Amino acid sequence: MSRFRFHLLLLLVVALQLSPALSDLIISKLDRRIDLTSQIVRVTMTLKVENTGHDPVSEVSFTFPEHQANNLALLVAVSTEGKGKNRGAATNLPIGVKQPNDSPPSLVWYAASLPKELGKGESLNMDVLAVFTHSLRPFPEKITQAEPQLLLFQDSAHFTSPYNVKVQSLTVKLPSGNVESYTKLEKTKFSGSEIKYGPFENLPALSYSPVIIHFPSNKPFAIAKELVREIEISHWGNVQVTEHYSIIHGGAQSTGEFSRLDFQARPEVRGASAFRHLIAMLPPRAHSIYYRDAIGNISTSNIHSDSSKTLVEIEPRYPMFGGWKTSFTIGYGLPLHDYLFQSGGNRFLNITFGSPLFDVLVENLTLKVVLPEGSKDIYSSVPFPVKQSQETKFSHLDIAGRSTVVIEKVNVVPEHNQYFQVHYKFSNISLLTEPLMLIFGFFSLFVACIIYMHADLTISKSSSSYLAKLQWDEVQGTIQQLQDIINRCLLIHDKLEGSLRELSRTGDVQACKAVRKSADSLLKDLSKELKPLLALLQSSPQAAHILPKVEDLVMKERDLQEKILLKHTTVVDSYEKKSMSRDAENRVAAIQQKISALKQEVDDLLDFVEDI
Repeated sequence: MSRFRFHLLLLLVVALQLSPALSDLIISKLDRRIDLTSQIVRVTMTLKVENTGHDPVSEVSFTFPEHQANNLALLVAVSTEGKGKNRGAATNLPIGVKQPNDSPPSLVWYAASLPKELGKGESLNMDVLAVFTHSLRPFPEKITQAEPQLLLFQDSAHFTSPYNVKVQSLTVKLPSGNVESYTKLEKTKFSGSEIKYGPFENLPALSYSPVIIHFPSNKPFAIAKELVREIEISHWGNVQVTEHYSIIHGGAQSTGEFSRLDFQARPEVRGASAFRHLIAMLPPRAHSIYYRDAIGNISTSNIHSDSSKTLVEIEPRYPMFGGWKTSFTIGYGLPLHDYLFQSGGNRFLNITFGSPLFDVLVENLTLKVVLPEGSKDIYSSVPFPVKQSQETKFSHLDIAGRSTVVIEKVNVVPEHNQYFQVHYKFSNISLLTEPLMLIFGFFSLFVACIIYMHADLTISKSSSSYLAKLQWDEVQGTIQQLQDIINRCLLIHDKLEGSLRELSRTGDVQACKAVRKSADSLLKDLSKELKPLLALLQSSPQAAHILPKVEDLVMKERDLQEKILLKHTTVVDSYEKKSMSRDAENRVAAIQQKISALKQEVDDLLDFVEDI
């Protein structure tokens, strides 16, 4: 309230300073209507302006306090001539900020340029629409799941006009007939869901009378903190639209625990301040519609379409309470011929600007129009101030990249969902670029396959690398044969030791000698097979780096063979004498220790050779 008193005093001072300069115009009648049925505050004004001075006037000024101007998303003024049936066509008036030199920064001035000068004694009818964001403040700022949301709205019962006003009135439209409290002035009437102030007569310039309204409203406070909207044009018949949303419930913050059970049982009581779905109104011929988030596709959505529109009911994965956030993506395709047109040698896209979601405030909108590769002479036409730039996007089969028009705007409201145009030049020959690339790519692949199948790609048999490869292959084959012979020898060793175990069990000396005789014959044959293989490795330069290990393996195997034969002879002789002396047992134990050590060494060398 103290802030409003400060604004009141400040505006009175400004009024005293500026009233002589703006005394030529007066407003004979002003009807103002404020709509508080959603989070976006819409103010519509119908006024009649008269020129009582001697000089013609070319513009009409409007003033707003700075705290309101900071939240002003859209200001539109339309002028009409005549009354009733004789009322002429409406004319949109260009509006811009025009701050007088002696005006304080706490008051922001806008000037609407008239289509023709307003002469002495003439009058003009005007309709003005002002759209404000963040003008409703939750009070209290934090509520529990079961509490309703209460909002606080502050304004003036008198419009802060820089001109004297003969008669003016204010009507405030609420979401319902319930209200916690509201400012009562001398002329105040509360009827249904509307509060009416006035009419007030003979008000001086910048007159100010603060009003505060405290009322319940559980309307969705869906705010898109960021929206990236990408429109990609394909001259093959489609316009693909992809929208990435980051949504937050901007109402009273939810505090305390959330009970899903209570919400499911009585959502109108235990979740009155939350919203469970959003409605998007897409063009009537939208197709291939999808709705997903970071997890994947969301199936809790419904589509209703007719000849004039396509309604998509979007339901997040969880109900949205105050302060809760969610992110999702909507995508859909549109027929190209409905939105792309030709004029002379130019093509232009004609499509809507803002978000298709109902009553969603977009704080930061980035709109990207991706044009086909090869587009040139690009420019865009938007019916309101925006920030524009260009960038390049690379997609499949692109060479130089696709030119992309980037348009950025803050505080985007549904009233901004107007048509805008992107103009460019494009040659039809460029349409053949990607098909020709595909044809050439497949043709090149087939030619390469034909060449590969018919070409002799083997290395020359007379080259040193080929000879070296042959020699190495021969060395590898020799080592493999040598390894097989050593493994066969080890198997014979195992049979000899197995015969000794059988001898200790049965005492059959003759059977043990028969195994020995067979083993001696086999080992002799294997030794003959081993000699030429070893000689081949010794003569090959490719085997120089592995020859020491191979020779060591052969030598260790021979030592192992000798020890096993010696052990076999000693044990058999003892059995023939039918007594095992103490000395013989010691000799057999010593031989066994050497056999175990040699076996380990042979196994290690075999592993090395196997790795080769």
